[in-house]
Amino acid sequence: QVQLVESGGGLVQPGGSLTLSCTASGLMFSTYIMAWNRQGPGQERDFVAHVTPAGVPKYADSVKGRFTISRDNAKNTVTLQMNNLSPEDTAVYYCQAYRSTNGPYWGQGTQVTVSS
Repeated sequence: QVQLVESGGGLVQPGGSLTLSCTASGLMFSTYIMAWNRQGPGQERDFVAHVTPAGVPKYADSVKGRFTISRDNAKNTVTLQMNNLSPEDTAVYYCQAYRSTNGPYWGQGTQVTVSS
């Protein structure tokens, strides 16, 4: 049974930083693309970033230069470092795992609120 468990969400002031983590189990982690998506209030779920099994990242234009995605295959963990946060980044952030033959699998989500 695949499980993705996110952690690290919370309340942060504009301009602040936050780090999200997602730990996966029940899958061959090193073979999956790991991604973060987010869903703001009244909005659709959107792509934020992903990292390939080889460690190559890709980012949405809205977060380029501010967010950094990384993975640790030894710990089955993917991390999203978020800097210079703005209220527009307020959303539930979801961890996702997929590959051509399996998934996508989703975590339960973690709330990020950017507010003064």
